[in-house]
Amino acid sequence: MAEPTPRRNEPRLRPAPLLFEPAQVAADPEHFFDLESIDDPRALLARATELTQAFQAAADRAVEFQALAAAQLADPRRFDRLTPADIAAQAEWTEDYAKKMVEFGRDLMRGVEGPGHVDPV
Repeated sequence: MAEPTPRRNEPRLRPAPLLFEPAQVAADPEHFFDLESIDDPRALLARATELTQAFQAAADRAVEFQALAAAQLADPRRFDRLTPADIAAQAEWTEDYAKKMVEFGRDLMRGVEGPGHVDPV
């Protein structure tokens, strides 16, 4: 299982690189990062685990950027600020989730990361 995303004062571990696949290879539904060509189950497990961790780390980081963007868009100091409903519509979230993401983003901007902090995901 992937490790949780490191917080601001912890060094970020580098996951396995996600290499983009050529278009003709990616079009083959049976092809996935060349995993199908690995015959050794130990090597397959190791590479699949690396990819799982890399995808999870990428997803966690993307969620943090979504939260930062949501908080910035909802900032009351902006003349063009968006409501949680507007943010939800744009991001295809529920309004409640948008509110949580705005708060999460505000916490990230303040550097609040602690035992009482709840990740919206």
